[in-house]
This record gives sequence, structure tokens and C-alpha cells, in this order.
Amino acid sequence: MKLESKAPDGPIETRWERHKFGMQVVNPANKRKFKVIMVGTGLAGGAGAASLADLGYDVEAFCYQDSPRRAHSIAAQGGINAAKNYQGDGDSIYRLFYDTVKGGDFRARESNVYRLAQVSVDIIDQCAALGVPFAREYGGLLANRSFGGAQVSRTFYARGQTGQQLLLGAYSHLARTIANGKVKMHERCEMVDLIVVDGRARGIVTRDLVTGKVEAHLGDAVILATGGYGNVFYLSTNAKGCNTSAIWRAHRRGAGFANPCFTQIHPTCIPQGGDYQSKLTLMSESLRNDGRIWVPRKKEDCTKDPSTIAEKDRYYYLEEKYPKFGNLMPRDVASRQAKFVCDDGLGVGPEIAGVRRGVYLDFADAIKRDSEAVVREKYGNLFDMYERITGENPYKVPMRIYPATHYTMGGLWVDYNLQSTIPGLLVAGEANFSDHGANRLGASALMQGLADGFFILPYVVGHYLADAGKSKGVDESHPEVKAAIKGVQERVQTFIDVGQKGKRTVDDFHRELGAIIWNHCGMARTEKGLKEAIAKIPTLHEEFRKDVKILGGGEELNRELEKAMRVDDFFELGALMCRDALERDESAGCHFREEHQTKADPSVPGSYGGECVRNDEQFAHAAVWEWNGAGKPETRNTEPLTYEFIKLAARKY
Repeated sequence: MKLESKAPDGPIETRWERHKFGMQVVNPANKRKFKVIMVGTGLAGGAGAASLADLGYDVEAFCYQDSPRRAHSIAAQGGINAAKNYQGDGDSIYRLFYDTVKGGDFRARESNVYRLAQVSVDIIDQCAALGVPFAREYGGLLANRSFGGAQVSRTFYARGQTGQQLLLGAYSHLARTIANGKVKMHERCEMVDLIVVDGRARGIVTRDLVTGKVEAHLGDAVILATGGYGNVFYLSTNAKGCNTSAIWRAHRRGAGFANPCFTQIHPTCIPQGGDYQSKLTLMSESLRNDGRIWVPRKKEDCTKDPSTIAEKDRYYYLEEKYPKFGNLMPRDVASRQAKFVCDDGLGVGPEIAGVRRGVYLDFADAIKRDSEAVVREKYGNLFDMYERITGENPYKVPMRIYPATHYTMGGLWVDYNLQSTIPGLLVAGEANFSDHGANRLGASALMQGLADGFFILPYVVGHYLADAGKSKGVDESHPEVKAAIKGVQERVQTFIDVGQKGKRTVDDFHRELGAIIWNHCGMARTEKGLKEAIAKIPTLHEEFRKDVKILGGGEELNRELEKAMRVDDFFELGALMCRDALERDESAGCHFREEHQTKADPSVPGSYGGECVRNDEQFAHAAVWEWNGAGKPETRNTEPLTYEFIKLAARKY
């Protein structure tokens, strides 16, 4: 596998501008001759499809939801980062670049991250022009708040509904291009394979989720903007429909998969309530601006009413361990610290499997300082959501939170032009690996999705098409197209045949798979645990393929069939995640190998231990996995990561 980042050289401040000028372009009269296929219509896909259509390209867009407005981008709550420095508190493009590289524990490509920081300042203007109702200060200027991993306020927001408002803004742009015929929209239509002809991506195979019809859609370039794969864990903050199938099927066709073990755990989620819960709910990281995180200092206090626990008996562990950042520590560190105190027996809430998995997020001080009305104005919808789910009033009692799977930094490998290792296959947003390293800073997912969609795809797609030219001789009669359709039809029929005799539901298998991966490749990993998972997953996968229960047929609406095909891909991805974690014999960001952590030094005040120990000499690279066929071990390739503008250093907060 050939890995060329194609990142420009020279001063990092001018790399993107110089790179854009050096790109080939397609003249306006020729753009309408090219068809671009966009899979996924969240922030990256919706913004990208609309932008490309406005340029004149013929765009076909696909989503498995009943509307682009149902994309998972809508669930983001807290905000979107941009280096505007409206607060005058020392922010800059370079500081956002630095915070992002450091937050990712020096496992991201410098050029891509700097471009993201540069483009961030334009995103806010674009979205405001689309009518996104950002929060404003009294004088009318856009407001900012703080988020984890930064000491400046750079996060723009719309109450706790930022993702929803941004998606509606991008959707309004997309809807206009659909209405004027520039974008052909396919709802309830899922990509189930990639068509590759002569080494180039030429189209996709889809299954209509209502009728079951399998067909090919051909184009001159294919863009995947299909989000992350957090649902491999079964329980996550992702929508239940989120899956990995689009990028995994592309991986099986030759696209390199980078850093699959880099999966982010969010520290601020409502704790699991029972064994048969279907998903977890996120509480925005913005709550950590005013909420204080604590647990009782004494185990015997963990079952007490928190209001009866004296201040001196409360352990504000983030504030004590990290006084500079306090409760605004990056997500990976805050998550691990919550796990550590619960493992030590200091957790609160109901006991599950012998452990209380919860810590307090307390707003009593903020309400006393600013009044309940002010807190309600900032976070009212989030507090309401918490009360509806838990039955507890967070204005009166502290919230209970615990970490949960949220975002995935791994994804298909792309170069600086968002091109995968398959020419003609571009990947945008969370579906690619490029910008966040081993840990994403809060409020940066929306930033990357819109940066890719509005400001990067329009340039890199044109550059590819100008060089590749119009696809010729590829239609539905082509042998590769027929073979791809036939392969999908046979796969569907295989599941239908097995499903009529199977005894265990898809969810039952998925729940067991998710528990294996969470326990062995979750917040903390060990060599022994990863080897156990690598041994267990193929055995369970084989059982799944022989005993999964699917009622109904393939030529109709069949939710169990949809889920079965997605979970089948999760099994293969889950095994690769564990192998990737095993091979990366270091701790970096969210990838925490217990064998590689600092130890507390009793002679040094404030020395707690438990921090990541990286191995830059051996692992300052992206691990890019190459598919070698079903049942064969994948090949691990590497792209070295060099740091010219930020000095490699131990990540300290």
C-alpha cells in the first residue's frame, strides 16, 4: 500500500493557500459533465453536496434516514470551535492548531490540522449567513464559551442544540440545490458496497431500505461522509442507525483503514441504567463550564444524599489533580479519571455488577453565584432532557454522569486532498482519520465536518476530476458492476436463508460483541485483555453467521436484515480495532495501555500517576491497515508523522 500524504511543504501558514493555487480546476462548462456521488448527508455530506452542486457538478446524494435532517450531526450539543478570538483572550489560529495537536497526543498530521484551524474562522461566517442562530452577547456579538482542552473561549454555540441548528443551516442550502435540480436525493437508501473499476472508484451499490431493491449508481467520483463507528460497542451516544458499513465495505475494496483503535470516550454521559438499555445519552461538555465534578472522599458516603455530604468530604478530583484546567480537562483524561475513582469504590448511583458507575456533576455553586435563571438560560434544554430521562431535577440535585463511547478518530486513511488509497474515493468528516490524532477536543467534530464540506471538498474534487477525466465505458453492463450487484444480492440471500433457522437476535449478538470490545478495548487496554478479545471475536462471529435470527425477506422493509449486515461488518472491524490496539504498544490519548502509564511519586506533591506514556521513537505514525481477503490477517502499513512546528513533548495539563 502506497501512502503519500501529499501535504505541501514550506511555511505552514501559507501551505493551504499555495496548495489551492497549484491545484487543477475544471472550467464551469465542463463541471456539469461530471457526476459526483455523495454518501451521507450530515454536516460534511450535506455541505459538500450543496457546495459541489452550486459549482455546477451533477450530484447524487444518499442517506439511509428518511431525510437528511435526521443525520446524526443533529445530536451534537455543545458547540463548534473557531479561532476568531472574539473574547480577546489570546486565541489564534496557531493556538487552535497547537491545542488540537497536543489534545490528540501528537498523533495527527500537522498540515491537515493547521488547515482545519485556518478554515475555522470562515465556517462561522458561512453558517451565520445561512441563518444559524448562534448565541449572542448583550451587544449583539456572537458569544463564546469554554470547552475541554483549551484555556481560551473559542466555542460558538446555539444553547445545547448547536448540531441541530448547524445541520438545519446546511440542510437549507442542500434543500435549495435539490429543489433546483442540481442534487438528486436518495433517502432510505443504504450503500452496501463500493464499485471499483481499473483501480478507481466508479460508483456504489445500494439497497433501498423500503423495497429491498439492490442497484448500482455510477459516477466519476465517490465521497463518503458517513460518520463514525462508535456503535461497534453497542452502547454509545450515537444514533442507533449509525454504522461502519460504508467505510468498511470500501476498506474491503482496498481503502486503507487508519488507527481503528482510536475511539473516544466522552466523560459527560448519563450512566447506564440496566442490562438491556439500547443506547446512552450525551450531556454536553459545555456543562463542565459551570458544573463541578466530584465524588465522596469516603466509600461509606457513596450511598448518602449528596446534599448531606460536607464540602471537606467531597473529592473534586479534576480540580485537585489538574488545577490549571480543572473540570475542563480533555475528554480522554476526564474519562479515565472518572473510571479510576469508580474503580476505587468512590462511584455513586445504582450498583451494577458490583460497581457504582457514576460521578456527580454539581451546579449548586453556579446557581448560588449566578442564579438559577442564568443557569437555565445557558443550559435549560439540557437540564430538561436530563430530568426527562432520569426523573431527577438537576437544579436541586447534582447530575450523575459517567463516560461513554462517543466519537471515533480512526477511519479511512486520506491524504491532504481527502483522497483515500483508492483513486476517486474521497472521505470527509468523521469517516476519515485525518485531523484529531488520538483524541478529539470537544467542539471540533462540527468544525471538521463543515470545513471538509464547505471549504475543502470543492477544491480537491475538482483537482481529482481535472486529472482523471470523465469515466468512460463504465455502465451497468460492465462486468465489475454486475459482479458487485451480484455479490450484494448473494450476501443478502445468505443472511435471509440463515435467519429463518437462527435462534439469537441481531441485538443479542451485537450486545455481546460490544461488551467484549468495551471491556478489552475501551477506556483501558492490556496485552492480556486484547489477546482475549482477538480470540473471542472470530468465534462469536462464526456463531453469528450460523445462528442469527432474521424474519422476513430481502425484498421488503426489513430492519433486522439491515442490522445484521451492519453488525457483520462490526465483527470484522472490532477484531481489527483490538489488533491495532495490541500492536500500538504505547499509551496515546484515548488509547490507554495500562502497561504504559506514569507512576505516582510520593515524594512529589501533586504526583498522581496514571498519565499516558507515549513511545515516539516507535509509534509516531499512523497505522494504516490493508485488507488481504476474508479470513486472512491484514497488513499493517505506516505513515510517519513528523512535527516541524510543534515540539514533541509529554502531554501535561
